[in-house]
Amino acid sequence: MDTSSLNTSSFLSLQGLGLPPQGMYAAFLFATLSYLVILFCNLFLMATIIMNKSLHQPMYFLLFNLPINDLIGSSALFLQLIKEILLDSRYIEASSCIAQAFFIHVYGVGSVLILSAMAYDRYIAICNPLKYSTIMTNSHIAKIITLVWLVDLLLIGVLFFLLLRLPRCRSLISQTYCDNPSLVALVCADTTINNIYGLFITASIQVFAVGMILYTYLQILLACFKSKRSDTKSKALQTCATHLTVFLILECLGLFTIISYRIKQLSPHLRRMIGVSTLIFPPTLNPIIYGLKTKDIRQRINMAIRKTVNP
Repeated sequence: MDTSSLNTSSFLSLQGLGLPPQGMYAAFLFATLSYLVILFCNLFLMATIIMNKSLHQPMYFLLFNLPINDLIGSSALFLQLIKEILLDSRYIEASSCIAQAFFIHVYGVGSVLILSAMAYDRYIAICNPLKYSTIMTNSHIAKIITLVWLVDLLLIGVLFFLLLRLPRCRSLISQTYCDNPSLVALVCADTTINNIYGLFITASIQVFAVGMILYTYLQILLACFKSKRSDTKSKALQTCATHLTVFLILECLGLFTIISYRIKQLSPHLRRMIGVSTLIFPPTLNPIIYGLKTKDIRQRINMAIRKTVNP
């Protein structure tokens, strides 16, 4: 594409992968296979929950939202990345860039909120088992899921409303994909409000999520130690270990990504790798971890595989 024909108000330039021409084939293969694996694993987990009535429980209704959210984030990244590699172009329409950034941030906030809601569900199930069925009714679960998505969309909607009101005078995105910090860097006006609101979202979501996890898991551990039934204790700890593993993977990658933006001396290539990893590893690992570690889901998957192999 002729750069002289670009209108900076309509097109933006992504930093690109920085690969030699012969490396683009490997990049295309890796991106395509990664996206297909993410699609297969998450859709398979969703289909398993939908098709098995024994999994139509509050825990799995909440879990069902996790692969939906993972597909939003991975699709926002990979569809644009694969298009960029195929067309050998680093240019993207401003509207497409903003849409990609919006859905990537919806994915980030949504992951934390969904995992927090799942921690609350496990807390009720283990610490108040006799009241679980009366508390976690279908209507209550529907309210929790609706609240999670509404809060997610509202927080990110305001973030991008604050961004879109500002004029843009630069066009080079410092990442291989679009996100809010990279778009704010293109603005030629005072971004103090944007920076404060961005930090507010990050801090409040982290305080809420980490506080929820610490409180619920402390109560769960205390309940497990008090319990005299070894089978109940083992099942509770296994379920919580699965949830905690997924949460820690997301938190570590998210923290590294946030810190990478604050360290100016960090290599741009390393910063881009950290950012992309947050959108690749959780969507890939989450359905695998839940499929292997959650007994009910593992049994249903094994039954589906046996029926396929020996119809």
